[in-house]
Amino acid sequence: MTSTDVTTSVPSPAPVRGVRLTLRDAALGRPGSPVLRGLDLDVAPGEILTVVGPSGCGKSTLLRTLAGLLPPLGGQVGQEGEPIDRPAADRALVFQEDALLPWRSLRANVVLPLAIRGVPRAERRARADDWLGRVGLAEHAGRLPHQVSGGQRQRAQLARALAGDPRAVLMDEPFGALDAQTRAGMQELLVSVLRGTHSTVVFVTHDVDEALFLGDRVALLGTGRMRAVPRPRERAAHRDAATVALRREILASLGDRTTD
Repeated sequence: MTSTDVTTSVPSPAPVRGVRLTLRDAALGRPGSPVLRGLDLDVAPGEILTVVGPSGCGKSTLLRTLAGLLPPLGGQVGQEGEPIDRPAADRALVFQEDALLPWRSLRANVVLPLAIRGVPRAERRARADDWLGRVGLAEHAGRLPHQVSGGQRQRAQLARALAGDPRAVLMDEPFGALDAQTRAGMQELLVSVLRGTHSTVVFVTHDVDEALFLGDRVALLGTGRMRAVPRPRERAAHRDAATVALRREILASLGDRTTD
């Protein structure tokens, strides 16, 4: 299998109930350096919310706050009505860099967080192999990260995140470093593997077309606007009038008037 191959018939995992994530009049950032103020956001259980905005507007800060890595400077940030004040196993954070340990095989990387949580050995091995299979890496499970492509490393990171059955997946431009063809394949794969999990997803991206393809809604950070994405979720839908109009609006909010 090449780095651009995509597994199109991924079995549906056991459903995981997504969570509601909320921010009310939230101020986010580091003490003395807030980057977002007065932020209100409501992410529905099982929704894929894509987040776009100009560089420096606080997209990554938002994800780190939802992950519990950064405490809010003001207002409320919660999961199912409970404050988010620390990391939790049911919220997975996926970065642009794969962050795989180079001395561990792909399987061992996927197993590691399960081992830390005390999942029994046989179960964590089975869950790791199941998810590596779902993302098309079964035959590469024993390889080290440097022995596979960038796209395959991102697949392994996705398997590692989802093997723990998270109720929320927070993704910080995870495909930003990939070439266009591999990136498109990863987008298709993400939609496929998430279809049966029902996890809530917050996905930060600079790519407007990626935001429109993946998201049920798009949050235009810095403007306070939220827009539903027309469906069906198909590549050809980007030519539909409603999608073209939404793409134009998003580009305008980013200060880019290009609509081609």
